Amino acid sequence: MNTLKTTLLLTALTVLFLFIGQMLGGNNGMIIALIFAGIMNLGAYWFSDKIVLKMYGAKQVTEADAPGLVGIVRRGAQSAGLPMPKVYLIPSDTPNAFATGRNPGHAAVAATEGILRILSEDELEGVMAHELTHVKNRDTLISSVVATIAGAISMLANMAMWAGMFGGGRGRDRGNGIGLLVMAIVAPLAAVLIQTAISRAREFMADAGGAKISRKPLALASALRKLQNANLRVPMQANPSTAHMFIVNPLSGGSMLSLFSTHPPTEERIARLQELAQRI
Repeated sequence: MNTLKTTLLLTALTVLFLFIGQMLGGNNGMIIALIFAGIMNLGAYWFSDKIVLKMYGAKQVTEADAPGLVGIVRRGAQSAGLPMPKVYLIPSDTPNAFATGRNPGHAAVAATEGILRILSEDELEGVMAHELTHVKNRDTLISSVVATIAGAISMLANMAMWAGMFGGGRGRDRGNGIGLLVMAIVAPLAAVLIQTAISRAREFMADAGGAKISRKPLALASALRKLQNANLRVPMQANPSTAHMFIVNPLSGGSMLSLFSTHPPTEERIARLQELAQRI
């Protein structure tokens, strides 16, 4: 169901882009916006592992440095049929983890020092299996495609805003200008809603995949509860643009509207894992 949901949402985002592009920028404007958005996101996609890991001061570790963590990742990768990713440790007391990399052959998983302190071995195994599922599902690629289309819509919206503000004229022309301004506000908002909905669907998929790889859905559910509580108490100093990558929202997202959240409600994730535990 989450695969179908991702496909439908991505289709909706593409249709929105084509509609807005044709309406606001015509074929030429649409192509230009897509090219510029693609160039901006291509670098982020190709060098995602290096960029994000450096942003958080992550250090690569070996089995000699962190035998427990690296051993868990190695077993999970073997179970998932993936190449062994690079393993990184982030110097942060806030417990969290993420995966990155443009494909399974160039992947990395990272965990904070804090997560190693509060999770049991079974819980950590569930978390790493979740992250390996992101690698297996090529979620970095999907996020980059979604970000490119959403970015192109934002560029078109900016074009429409300036056209609406300085188009001038009266009567019908003025009405068109107001319409452009409204579209400039609504289109990016719709794109963000679809983008975050896709992110939430991918998190559900990673939870299910992590449960199957580790065969410990209840341990993953327990880990999610611990991580959610810890991140609400001590939010991580995270860049909002990377919040969707972490297993739980690293920001103090308690006041965020659920529609704009990159993560599903933790209680719903736990409930789904508990249901899955009855079938494994």
